[in-house]
Amino acid sequence: MSDKLTGADLEQALKDRNLPVEGTADEKRDAVARYDADKAKSDGGSAKPAADAATGDAGKAESDDAAAETAADDATDEKGTTTLDSHLDAPSVTAPGDGPADTTDASEIASSAAPDKGAAAKGGNLTVNAVVKVGEAAKVAPAQAGAPRIETYKATKPNGDVVTVTHNLDTGATSVEPVA
Repeated sequence: MSDKLTGADLEQALKDRNLPVEGTADEKRDAVARYDADKAKSDGGSAKPAADAATGDAGKAESDDAAAETAADDATDEKGTTTLDSHLDAPSVTAPGDGPADTTDASEIASSAAPDKGAAAKGGNLTVNAVVKVGEAAKVAPAQAGAPRIETYKATKPNGDVVTVTHNLDTGATSVEPVA
Protein backbone atom coordinates (compact mmCIF):
# COMPACT_ATOMS: atom_id res chain seq x y z
CA MET A 1 0.00 0.00 0.00
CA SER A 2 1.30 3.45 -0.89
CA ASP A 3 1.54 6.25 1.64
CA LYS A 4 -1.46 8.58 1.80
CA LEU A 5 -1.01 12.21 0.87
CA THR A 6 -1.17 14.34 4.02
CA GLY A 7 -0.49 17.86 5.20
CA ALA A 8 1.75 19.97 2.99
CA ASP A 9 2.09 17.18 0.39
CA LEU A 10 -1.70 17.03 0.00
CA GLU A 11 -1.98 20.82 -0.27
CA GLN A 12 0.81 20.88 -2.87
CA ALA A 13 -0.92 18.11 -4.87
CA LEU A 14 -4.12 20.19 -4.92
CA LYS A 15 -2.20 23.30 -5.98
CA ASP A 16 -0.32 21.43 -8.74
CA ARG A 17 -3.63 20.23 -10.19
CA ASN A 18 -5.49 23.56 -9.74
CA LEU A 19 -8.05 21.83 -7.51
CA PRO A 20 -10.03 23.60 -4.76
CA VAL A 21 -8.47 23.44 -1.29
CA GLU A 22 -11.76 23.36 0.65
CA GLY A 23 -13.07 20.18 2.26
CA THR A 24 -11.85 17.40 4.51
CA ALA A 25 -8.57 15.61 3.96
CA ASP A 26 -10.44 12.57 2.58
CA GLU A 27 -12.38 14.77 0.15
CA LYS A 28 -9.15 16.40 -0.98
CA ARG A 29 -7.44 13.01 -1.46
CA ASP A 30 -10.45 11.78 -3.43
CA ALA A 31 -10.34 14.90 -5.62
CA VAL A 32 -6.64 14.30 -6.36
CA ALA A 33 -7.32 10.62 -7.06
CA ARG A 34 -10.20 11.43 -9.44
CA TYR A 35 -8.08 14.05 -11.23
CA ASP A 36 -5.17 11.63 -11.61
CA ALA A 37 -7.48 8.82 -12.73
CA ASP A 38 -9.09 11.03 -15.38
CA LYS A 39 -5.67 12.20 -16.56
CA ALA A 40 -4.34 8.63 -16.71
CA LYS A 41 -7.36 7.53 -18.73
CA SER A 42 -7.01 10.41 -21.17
CA ASP A 43 -3.31 9.53 -21.54
CA GLY A 44 -4.24 5.89 -22.22
CA GLY A 45 -2.74 4.61 -18.96
CA SER A 46 -4.25 2.89 -15.97
CA ALA A 47 -5.99 4.88 -13.24
CA LYS A 48 -4.97 2.47 -10.47
CA PRO A 49 -1.42 3.72 -9.71
CA ALA A 50 -2.57 7.35 -9.54
CA ALA A 51 -5.39 6.44 -7.18
CA ASP A 52 -3.05 4.43 -4.96
CA ALA A 53 -0.65 7.36 -4.65
CA ALA A 54 -3.36 9.82 -3.65
CA THR A 55 -5.50 7.71 -1.33
CA GLY A 56 -3.57 4.63 -0.41
CA ASP A 57 -6.64 2.59 -1.38
CA ALA A 58 -5.73 0.01 -4.00
CA GLY A 59 -8.26 -0.09 -6.80
CA LYS A 60 -10.53 2.59 -5.28
CA ALA A 61 -10.62 4.59 -8.50
CA GLU A 62 -11.56 1.49 -10.46
CA SER A 63 -14.37 0.59 -8.05
CA ASP A 64 -15.61 4.22 -8.07
CA ASP A 65 -15.62 4.19 -11.87
CA ALA A 66 -17.54 0.90 -11.92
CA ALA A 67 -20.06 2.22 -9.38
CA ALA A 68 -20.56 5.43 -11.36
CA GLU A 69 -21.01 3.42 -14.56
CA THR A 70 -23.58 1.12 -12.91
CA ALA A 71 -25.46 4.12 -11.47
CA ALA A 72 -25.48 5.77 -14.90
CA ASP A 73 -26.90 2.59 -16.43
CA ASP A 74 -29.59 2.47 -13.71
CA ALA A 75 -30.67 6.07 -14.22
CA THR A 76 -30.56 6.42 -18.00
CA ASP A 77 -31.52 3.95 -20.69
CA GLU A 78 -30.11 3.55 -24.18
CA LYS A 79 -32.17 6.52 -25.45
CA GLY A 80 -30.71 8.87 -22.83
CA THR A 81 -33.99 9.21 -20.94
CA THR A 82 -33.93 9.58 -17.17
CA THR A 83 -35.44 7.20 -14.64
CA LEU A 84 -35.34 7.32 -10.85
CA ASP A 85 -32.24 5.98 -9.07
CA SER A 86 -32.43 3.22 -6.48
CA HIS A 87 -29.34 4.20 -4.43
CA LEU A 88 -29.25 6.64 -1.51
CA ASP A 89 -25.47 6.91 -1.02
CA ALA A 90 -24.36 8.83 -4.14
CA PRO A 91 -25.59 11.71 -6.29
CA SER A 92 -28.47 11.19 -8.71
CA VAL A 93 -27.46 10.18 -12.20
CA THR A 94 -29.52 12.00 -14.81
CA ALA A 95 -29.48 12.83 -18.48
CA PRO A 96 -28.15 16.32 -19.25
CA GLY A 97 -30.70 18.96 -18.28
CA ASP A 98 -32.69 16.70 -15.96
CA GLY A 99 -32.91 17.15 -12.18
CA PRO A 100 -32.65 14.53 -9.41
CA ALA A 101 -36.37 13.76 -9.21
CA ASP A 102 -36.95 13.90 -12.97
CA THR A 103 -38.13 10.83 -14.82
CA THR A 104 -39.28 10.40 -18.39
CA ASP A 105 -41.12 7.20 -17.46
CA ALA A 106 -44.72 8.27 -16.79
CA SER A 107 -45.37 5.08 -14.81
CA GLU A 108 -42.77 5.80 -12.09
CA ILE A 109 -43.96 7.22 -8.76
CA ALA A 110 -41.28 9.11 -6.78
CA SER A 111 -40.94 9.90 -3.10
CA SER A 112 -38.29 11.48 -0.96
CA ALA A 113 -36.20 9.14 1.19
CA ALA A 114 -33.59 9.42 3.93
CA PRO A 115 -30.21 9.47 2.17
CA ASP A 116 -27.08 7.82 3.57
CA LYS A 117 -24.98 10.98 3.86
CA GLY A 118 -22.18 9.20 5.71
CA ALA A 119 -21.65 6.66 2.93
CA ALA A 120 -21.83 9.44 0.35
CA ALA A 121 -19.18 11.46 2.19
CA LYS A 122 -16.91 8.42 2.55
CA GLY A 123 -17.30 7.88 -1.19
CA GLY A 124 -16.14 11.46 -1.82
CA ASN A 125 -19.57 12.73 -2.88
CA LEU A 126 -20.64 16.20 -1.79
CA THR A 127 -24.29 15.59 -2.74
CA VAL A 128 -26.53 12.56 -2.39
CA ASN A 129 -29.70 11.25 -4.04
CA ALA A 130 -32.78 11.52 -1.80
CA VAL A 131 -35.52 10.54 -4.27
CA VAL A 132 -36.42 6.93 -5.05
CA LYS A 133 -39.04 5.03 -7.00
CA VAL A 134 -41.82 3.81 -4.71
CA GLY A 135 -44.21 2.28 -7.19
CA GLU A 136 -45.80 2.19 -10.60
CA ALA A 137 -48.78 4.26 -11.71
CA ALA A 138 -51.90 2.32 -12.60
CA LYS A 139 -52.32 1.62 -16.28
CA VAL A 140 -55.17 3.64 -17.76
CA ALA A 141 -57.41 1.79 -20.18
CA PRO A 142 -57.83 3.55 -23.50
CA ALA A 143 -61.16 5.27 -24.08
CA GLN A 144 -63.77 3.00 -25.55
CA ALA A 145 -64.64 3.61 -29.15
CA GLY A 146 -68.31 4.30 -29.63
CA ALA A 147 -70.34 6.24 -27.10
CA PRO A 148 -68.86 9.65 -26.29
CA ARG A 149 -68.20 10.59 -22.67
CA ILE A 150 -70.56 13.44 -21.84
CA GLU A 151 -71.32 15.16 -18.56
CA THR A 152 -74.47 17.19 -18.01
CA TYR A 153 -75.27 19.43 -15.04
CA LYS A 154 -77.42 22.42 -14.06
CA ALA A 155 -75.80 25.77 -13.26
CA THR A 156 -77.00 29.27 -12.39
CA LYS A 157 -75.82 32.15 -14.55
CA PRO A 158 -74.81 35.48 -12.91
CA ASN A 159 -78.18 36.98 -13.92
CA GLY A 160 -80.03 34.20 -12.01
CA ASP A 161 -81.14 32.10 -15.02
CA VAL A 162 -80.82 28.32 -14.53
CA VAL A 163 -79.21 26.51 -17.48
CA THR A 164 -78.18 22.98 -18.42
CA VAL A 165 -74.48 22.64 -19.29
CA THR A 166 -73.47 19.73 -21.53
CA HIS A 167 -69.74 19.01 -21.89
CA ASN A 168 -68.22 16.39 -24.20
CA LEU A 169 -65.11 15.12 -22.35
CA ASP A 170 -63.58 13.64 -25.53
CA THR A 171 -63.83 16.69 -27.80
CA GLY A 172 -64.08 19.50 -25.25
CA ALA A 173 -67.24 20.87 -26.88
CA THR A 174 -69.56 22.58 -24.38
CA SER A 175 -73.12 23.79 -24.87
CA VAL A 176 -75.42 25.81 -22.57
CA GLU A 177 -79.23 25.47 -22.87
CA PRO A 178 -81.89 27.24 -20.80
CA VAL A 179 -83.86 24.96 -18.48
CA ALA A 180 -87.43 24.68 -19.68
